[in-house]
Amino acid sequence: MLAAQASNSFGQSTDLFKRKNIEATMLTVAKWQLANPKHKLWDWTNGAFYAGVFAAYETTKSPDLTTAMLEMGEKNEWKPGPRFDHADDIVINQTYLDVYRIKKDKKMLQPTIDVAERLKKETGPEVAKHGITWWWCDALFMAPPTLAKLAKITGDRSYLDLNDRFFLETYDLLWDKEERLYARDASYLIDAKGEGKREANGKKIFWSRGNGWVVGGLVRLLKELPKDHPKREFYLTQYKQMIERVATLQQTDGLWRSSLLDPDSYPGGEASGSGFYIYAMAWGINNKILDRKKYLPLAKRAWTALNSLVHADGKVGWTQPIGADPRRNFNADSWEVYGAGAFMLAGSEIVKL
Repeated sequence: MLAAQASNSFGQSTDLFKRKNIEATMLTVAKWQLANPKHKLWDWTNGAFYAGVFAAYETTKSPDLTTAMLEMGEKNEWKPGPRFDHADDIVINQTYLDVYRIKKDKKMLQPTIDVAERLKKETGPEVAKHGITWWWCDALFMAPPTLAKLAKITGDRSYLDLNDRFFLETYDLLWDKEERLYARDASYLIDAKGEGKREANGKKIFWSRGNGWVVGGLVRLLKELPKDHPKREFYLTQYKQMIERVATLQQTDGLWRSSLLDPDSYPGGEASGSGFYIYAMAWGINNKILDRKKYLPLAKRAWTALNSLVHADGKVGWTQPIGADPRRNFNADSWEVYGAGAFMLAGSEIVKL
């Protein structure tokens, strides 16, 4: 399977766990993606990509990545997207806040404060449409780390209270206690009669990237939360439950399929979901939250496999296109900016192993 998916020049003969090689691949991926823009700079896709760019900057200290983030921020005027209550439109703010911590320029911070204050005080269209603000699981990557970073920077814990309220609404709606995974949104829930959308094998539909968003978001949230935050243990438990479950769904080639519970119905390993799982798993190992003996072999096998999806020029292939469900229509040439972002996030933790 790996041979069929691989089209890179890094090769399995390269030591994929040497720091210099990890850094080189991360920079190659970042360079290719920066040279091939695809969406509005404030878009959620770029929010995920630039999260990876900042992680690559922290790893490599590349001045080119600093320049890229500053240029992006200036073009966006350090503002979120147009929908104040939509989580997708404030994920780019995570990078603004990370850059602010380095540069300490208030213009990088104020628009995030403004949108968060509005979110605290106003009920927006998302509630009117869906009943809750963060009604789809991807939102748990997009918004919670933004609010947590803002709380840490400003010292205003009301942003954490806001996050707790919205997060728990999403948890109550979409968390499947039996499977220890998140449904993408309410349309994927199974009703009391056992009726609802299912995979070809009869299993419930749990989207790989969707759950990757959640567990990656939990890592980014936990990194910011104070040790004494009342809900910290809740988030930590969620993280450990998800990683334990996801580990059982890794396929023999080291990757995860776009549908977690029906891998046989889908093509080869999918890059973006797999990248987020590697990021989250390696972070847990590095922070002594996960059993190193159990999870290190899984993370290393996954990282080796993920590298096989990277083309010689840095394009991350086998990335499922934008959508709200598992897809079959992608291949070795399929790419998206969040695939590159997930790869760089994974590398930023693998390099510490």
